[in-house]
Amino acid sequence: SFIGRLEKDEEYKFCLLISIGVFTGLRISDLLNLKYNEVMNGEILSVKEKKTKKQRNIKINPDLKVIIERIVGKLEVKDLNQYIFINKYGTKPIDKSYVNVKLKELFKKFRVKVGGNISTHTFRKTLGRRVVELNNYSDKSMVLLMELFGHSSQAITKRYLGIRGQEIHDVYDSLSL
Repeated sequence: SFIGRLEKDEEYKFCLLISIGVFTGLRISDLLNLKYNEVMNGEILSVKEKKTKKQRNIKINPDLKVIIERIVGKLEVKDLNQYIFINKYGTKPIDKSYVNVKLKELFKKFRVKVGGNISTHTFRKTLGRRVVELNNYSDKSMVLLMELFGHSSQAITKRYLGIRGQEIHDVYDSLSL
């Protein structure tokens, strides 16, 4: 997997960034402000979203927990109160533009194909697409994602994920008894 290859290449921070991003669907502004203790203490990650100012409680997936604990061990983190994605000066989190440049570099290096542009938004969209695919594009999955993403309608969620009407119709056409 891409995550495994990042870990093997000692790209530990980006291994964490992508893992946490894909498993939580958080926006990059919220990901970059996470501290180790927030993702390591307990089952629930509680985040006040920067953009919406809403409080979100996210259950930490057991697979994600394993990845976090393993990588934190490899990083030999001493202070769990520090930002996970801290800059090289140790003063504040890295910035979004650096993340975008580095992601493009890593996706190219490991020849990872992604539909559309590679950016910090890729994680949220990946989570969304996985949810709808695993649930056969059901209305329930759309309603849940609409809430998870904080969208005001399913139409916005569908547009956000790039799910067009034709793709939805194709799903129905593919069903058989």
